[in-house]
Amino acid sequence: MLNYQTWQWRGYNIGYQSHGEKGPAVVFIHGFGANCGHWRKNMPILAQEFRCFALDLIGFGASAKPEPNQDISYTFETWAQQVGDFCREIVGSPVYLVGNSIGCVVIMQTAVDFPDLVLGVAALNCSLRLLHERKRQTLPWVRNVGATVMQRVLKNQVVGNFFFQQIAKPKVIRRILSQAYINSDAITDDLIDLIYQPSQDVGAAAVFLAFTGYSGGPLAEDLLPILPCPAIILWGTKDPWEPIEMARDWANFATVKEFIPLEGLGHCPQDEAPDIVNPILRNWVLDSEVVFK
Repeated sequence: MLNYQTWQWRGYNIGYQSHGEKGPAVVFIHGFGANCGHWRKNMPILAQEFRCFALDLIGFGASAKPEPNQDISYTFETWAQQVGDFCREIVGSPVYLVGNSIGCVVIMQTAVDFPDLVLGVAALNCSLRLLHERKRQTLPWVRNVGATVMQRVLKNQVVGNFFFQQIAKPKVIRRILSQAYINSDAITDDLIDLIYQPSQDVGAAAVFLAFTGYSGGPLAEDLLPILPCPAIILWGTKDPWEPIEMARDWANFATVKEFIPLEGLGHCPQDEAPDIVNPILRNWVLDSEVVFK
């Protein structure tokens, strides 16, 4: 059972978790369709030395899911504002940000928008955003056309809701995760449930469809060169969704201090192999603290 706390942001309930009472502050940001629970194997361990927080982005997990494009637009700029306000209002000090998948783009945008609040970023299997409007031109013609057609079809509310209902089922979630996780033992009933339960909330389908139709906004390669803080990148080498070969050049950005391949791991290494990821994150924070001192 996740021990959630609630924070009010722009009039909406936002779910978050906290562990640890001393040391530097570390804030964890989940990927698309996930939530705080995806850091359940990391926060309690790292909280032995750090103040750890995990935040549900608006639209996901225990956070509110308002109708898209009315009061809230589901963009990286919106989520970065949410994370920045959280760090200022709840954490109360500059933080180290850790993200997975689209959460990596969120934390990079947060660092760029709030340089006074972010000491460093750690990106785990960052989303390449291959369906971004600027990247589609590099895709094979068939894939480009297919993605465009799919996005247009899903904009139809009836079709989109039906599609979401078909994938928001435990057995389908398990099947999807079996692509992302190399270690099938990590795909537990608890993991399925923490993803499934929020998908049943009112508004979850609309948020899902809004993001699948989002082809603009920043790319990681736009943000990395202008980060006001150092970054490390961790990447499961067997990730079928975000191939490591397409991101190795990111190691050449001056802001990237380390690019660490995680051999044999998939898209969510923090959950698949916390015994490997946790020491890396621990040492990164401690080494950074020495530099700042």
